[in-house]
Amino acid sequence: MPAAATPLVDLENLRTDVDAALRAHLDRLRDEAVGIGAGTTALTEHVSTLLAGGKRLRAAFCYWSFRAHGGAATGPERDAVVRIGAALELFQAAALLHDDVMDASDTRRGMPTAHRVFAARHEDNAWTGDGERFGTAAAILLGDLCLVACQREAAAALDAVEPAVARTARDLFDTMTSEVVVGQYLDVLVQAEPWGLDPAGDEERARTVLRSKSARYSVERPLTLGAVLAGADPEQVAAISAVGLPVGEAFQLRDDLLGVFGDPAVTGKPAGDDLREGKHTVLVARTLADGDDEARALLAKHLGDPDLSDADVTALRETITASGAVEDVEALIDELATGALGRLEASDLRSPGREVLADLARVAVNRRA
Repeated sequence: MPAAATPLVDLENLRTDVDAALRAHLDRLRDEAVGIGAGTTALTEHVSTLLAGGKRLRAAFCYWSFRAHGGAATGPERDAVVRIGAALELFQAAALLHDDVMDASDTRRGMPTAHRVFAARHEDNAWTGDGERFGTAAAILLGDLCLVACQREAAAALDAVEPAVARTARDLFDTMTSEVVVGQYLDVLVQAEPWGLDPAGDEERARTVLRSKSARYSVERPLTLGAVLAGADPEQVAAISAVGLPVGEAFQLRDDLLGVFGDPAVTGKPAGDDLREGKHTVLVARTLADGDDEARALLAKHLGDPDLSDADVTALRETITASGAVEDVEALIDELATGALGRLEASDLRSPGREVLADLARVAVNRRA
């Protein structure tokens, strides 16, 4: 069994150092906000709360790829990787804030989402205008602020790196941000387009979305960033990319399963949340492909209904399971992870980085939240 996620991200003091970099950035951001106008500290306070709950997996993938490719455990290059890890966490915060608005989600990590928090603030203060619109605007702006913050943190980190390496890392980071924004649009597009007429095509579209929206920025890009910052050559970067993309895809497929079958006490989101949101996932595509007419009719009737009862969620879960879709997705996760881990274990990457990366990959694809 792999080690638990918390000890892994704590190795070599990584979580502590990434958290310190985040606090330093948010302190500077708070001071800037206060200087701009009164009442703005609510923004940085919410970001601090959101960031406090992160697993730091992206920062860990970046750091341990750096170490596995020969990066030192101390020194300015190591400090730069830690700050890139902080930038990755800020970027994830931006993505989550915008995602929650687009999905109209009520909770994130067991707490109200930003747009709900700011809507409640509007109501509590009896401000004028529409409270929900205020909450949505505040959450969008908060996501934008995190996006700017991640770029600033990345730029500051790369100032300490040899210019040619910094340029390559900067290009990778910028590509990652574009991928996620475009991937988010593809996700919105897939939700709007006809679904269920071509299950095989539906699945391929769903996998395209999860690769661009999640798999690359969750695993592949952090791994390649770490490799580049350690001075890896293009062949080595391509090799770690070939490990990262399937692990990232398996990571998101696990997330899709948790969005339907996860325990709310662990995931921090309501049971069956993805069913109420009508997520067009590989799991749904497999259900439509392999289920009977009754299963397809039940999905057509209930998928995307925000008012689903607990009984409706249970019925949909049973239908999805009976179709064999859960077993199919579990098998796909195992196939992707096994192949990636095999390439990783056969590589000439250095210890202990190679072993920690393997454990991180197992944690990412086998997690319960």
